[in-house]
Amino acid sequence: MFQPEQIESAAGAAAEAGTFNAGEVIIEHVSNSPLDHPLIHLPTIFGIDFSVTKHVFMLWVVAAVVFLVVTTTVRRYLRQDRLVPTGFMNALEIVVEFVRDGIVEPNVGRKWARSWTPLLLTLGIFILAANAIGLIPIFDALSLINHAVLHLPEESFMARVLHGGTTATGNFNVTAALATVTFFAIIIAGARAHGFVQHWKNMVPHGLPLPVTIMLIPIELMGMIVRPFALTMRLAANMTGGHIAILAILSFVFIFTDLSGQALVGVGVGVPSLVLAALLSALEIIIVAVQAYVFTLLSAVFVGMAIHAQH
Repeated sequence: MFQPEQIESAAGAAAEAGTFNAGEVIIEHVSNSPLDHPLIHLPTIFGIDFSVTKHVFMLWVVAAVVFLVVTTTVRRYLRQDRLVPTGFMNALEIVVEFVRDGIVEPNVGRKWARSWTPLLLTLGIFILAANAIGLIPIFDALSLINHAVLHLPEESFMARVLHGGTTATGNFNVTAALATVTFFAIIIAGARAHGFVQHWKNMVPHGLPLPVTIMLIPIELMGMIVRPFALTMRLAANMTGGHIAILAILSFVFIFTDLSGQALVGVGVGVPSLVLAALLSALEIIIVAVQAYVFTLLSAVFVGMAIHAQH
C-alpha cells in the first residue's frame, strides 16, 4: 500500500511535470472537503469537529431546496379554489400517493400507514433530491468561471466551496445517519405495536427450545445491526461508484493526450469517451431514482417486520 507521503509526492511530481493526474481529479470530485480546510470553522466538542465541510454544506442546500419547493408548491395549491392539482403539485401528489399506497401500506399495513408515511416519504424525497442535485455540475461551472474570470484567492469561501463532491449521499457518514433514523424507527415501530419488552422478545420465534433460543439471540442482534449497515453501504457505494465511472471514462481523453503528446489522439479518444460518458450519465439518472426507492422500500420493509413480527 502507498503511504500518504508517497501519494502526495507523486501528485506533486505530476503537477510539476504538467501531466494529467486522473486519480487526483476523480477524488477531488467525489470526496468531502478536508477538515483542516473546512468551509466554516466551528469548535470541537467532545472530540468531534463540528466544522462545516462541503458535504455538510450540500446537506443544508438540499434541505433548503426541498423545504422551499415543497412548501411553496403546497401553499400555492391551498390558495387555489379548485381541488384538482396541476403542474408540479400534481407530480408531488403522485409521489406521495406512490410512497403511501405502493411502499408503506403493503409493508406496514393500512392501520400504520398514516403513522409511517410522513417519515418514509421524507427520507425518499430527501435522498432523491440529494442524488439529483449531485448530478448537476453547478460547482464545476462555477470553478470554470472562477478560473477564467474571477480569480478568487484560495482562502475565500467561494474558492473553498468549489473543492469536494456535490453528492452528499455519496458520503458514508450521511448515509449512516439516514440508516440510523431507520434503525430507531424499527425499534419505535415494534415498541408501539407490541410494547417495548415484547418487541425485543419478538426477535426470536416463540416455542423454540432454550439452547436454540440462546443461539439465535446473537444472530438476531447481528441481523438488526446489519440492516442499517446494508442501507448505508448500498446508497453511498452506488452514488460514488457512478460518479467515479463517468469521471474515469472522461479522463481517458487527457490520459491518452499526455501519453501520445498529440491533441489529435485525445480528440479521437474523446468522441467515444463522451458518448460512453453520456450513456452512463443517463444510467446514473435512473440509479438516482432507483436508490431513493430502494432505501425507502427497505426501510418500510424493516419497519413492517417489526410491526408484524408474528409473520
